[in-house]
Amino acid sequence: MRVGEQSTDPIDQVLGEVPVPAPLTPEDVRLAVRAVVVHTAEEWPTGPLCRNDGASYPCRLHRWGRRVLTEHGLNERQIEALIRHGNPFVHVPFPFTATGPSSGRPAARPAASAGYPAPPPGRAGLPARHQAARATPTGVRPAPAGRPVSPGVAAPRWPRAS
Repeated sequence: MRVGEQSTDPIDQVLGEVPVPAPLTPEDVRLAVRAVVVHTAEEWPTGPLCRNDGASYPCRLHRWGRRVLTEHGLNERQIEALIRHGNPFVHVPFPFTATGPSSGRPAARPAASAGYPAPPPGRAGLPARHQAARATPTGVRPAPAGRPVSPGVAAPRWPRAS
């Protein structure tokens, strides 16, 4: 079954399509990415089935995710690239524009806002490159100067997709 066709699955006929929210939020886009990546096709002798729930492909959530991502501004090629990437936690910018930040969102933070100091001039708001001095706990030998200190075991950035 193709993506645009009506499903013959009895559950789909009873429940119908999942509605796309009128104003899309960043959470809707995150959930749509997860839906299209997790609910991908898996080949079976009877034809492609949803890898997650065994319904005929594309299942309700996969179709909903595609509609949300299309409404968000992604084209079919970009959606297929997300699916091939295989990470359900990949970040899609909000609002999405192909050429950079949208005109509705400011490109930089205002200089004086809610108690934050103004960024230093000439560096486009980036912090200085020096490190703050760290106090060494008692009983711990400080690292030799000029040699980087490797941190402990770092936690993964996000859960691994299986």
